[in-house]
Amino acid sequence: MRTSGKQWARALRQPALWLATLLALCIAQTAMARQWTLADCLRYAMENNITLRKSTLQQESAEETHIQSRRQLLPSLQASTSHSGNYTPWVESGISGDGYSRASVDKGSYNGTYSLMGSYTIFDGNKSRNQAKLNQLAVEEAEINTELQAKTIEEQIAQLYVQILYSQEAVTVNKEILQTSITNEKRGEEMVRVGKMSKADLAQLASQRAQDEYNVVSAETNVMDFKRQMRQLLQLTDDEPFDVAVPETTDSMATAAVPQLEAVYTAALGQRPEMRLYRNRIDQSEMSIKIAKAEWMPTISANAQLSTSTTSMNTSGWGSQMKNNFSAGGGLTISMPIYDRRQARTNVNKAQIQRQEAMLDLEETQTKLHSTIENYWLQATTNQSKFKAAQASVMSSQASYDLLTEQFRLGLKNISELNIGKDTLLQAKQNMLQSKYLSILNLDMLKFYQDGTIRQ
Repeated sequence: MRTSGKQWARALRQPALWLATLLALCIAQTAMARQWTLADCLRYAMENNITLRKSTLQQESAEETHIQSRRQLLPSLQASTSHSGNYTPWVESGISGDGYSRASVDKGSYNGTYSLMGSYTIFDGNKSRNQAKLNQLAVEEAEINTELQAKTIEEQIAQLYVQILYSQEAVTVNKEILQTSITNEKRGEEMVRVGKMSKADLAQLASQRAQDEYNVVSAETNVMDFKRQMRQLLQLTDDEPFDVAVPETTDSMATAAVPQLEAVYTAALGQRPEMRLYRNRIDQSEMSIKIAKAEWMPTISANAQLSTSTTSMNTSGWGSQMKNNFSAGGGLTISMPIYDRRQARTNVNKAQIQRQEAMLDLEETQTKLHSTIENYWLQATTNQSKFKAAQASVMSSQASYDLLTEQFRLGLKNISELNIGKDTLLQAKQNMLQSKYLSILNLDMLKFYQDGTIRQ
């Protein structure tokens, strides 16, 4: 029999059906959540991360400054005109005080001048050319900064991605342990009913089950927090559910050969953007020294001017006045610093100090880079050893716990012995998961510093 719309409406008013409907909607929404692969996260961040976009704008600004400094090497040309009016109420014929010949006794007059001026710096100690080169280096610095920002974000995304995968597996492990605790608690209730277990032991089972529920919630909270950090890094502000696609993570990925430390460091020195950044800053400081030294050199510039004028006090036509009053001129200007109150010397010394600071920054960055790579190398080596040991520990702990569970079911083991066995198994599984994913992460980071790529 077909249910009418009114019947459906009455049914949905029931609380149980409302709850079921909401639960179904939540499950459907989760099922439709986009599965983000590591490649998706990296690609989206490169296109949308605000820090990267701001860095790109700074790069464009540096490019504009460079273009303008190159145009400074060209001659300048400007046109000007001025217009004025005079009123002389007691004027007489003849030559007025402003130099114009008055053919009439007009009290009002209009004057206009027109000029075209150009200038060109012939020599300034190469200051302008070196400034253009310095601005070109600034453009390169902005480009390297953008690349460095991108590398930093890629590294952060890769770390968060692996942490999410590890945390999700930790949730699975904790749920398995919780399910065992629930089973043991139910078995304990049956044993209490038949008099084979005290209520105090059953309370311990209930307490352990509650603790395992707490562990599941805590593990799920860790997953949500890592996803929140990933969403922040990706600049995601919508309400769309976020989840990551789970790639294949085999044991062989965790036990792959660890590259040589010095080989990774040598490769990183050549390809890491922070190394190129500080070498660029050294080049900039050397160019700043040349610019400062140019202040001791003379400056030679040429200038030329074309001008003419018109006035209403002249009876000739506008064209005739423009022709008759036309003049052209030019000249050279030589400027030689004699005493500048030590300004040039101070600028040179500061530029040299800046170069020394840039060289120290480079040395410090090399040390930090070696320390970072060494830490990844140590973490990869150590966690590989931990992973191999943890695998053996999980196998033995699982076998021991299975035996304890069966003995507990038969009443041969007490609750304390069962809980100790379960805690040992849980710790062994957690250690195996942690060492596995840390091995994969640190191996990936070594590859990232060696060739600049992340396994996707």
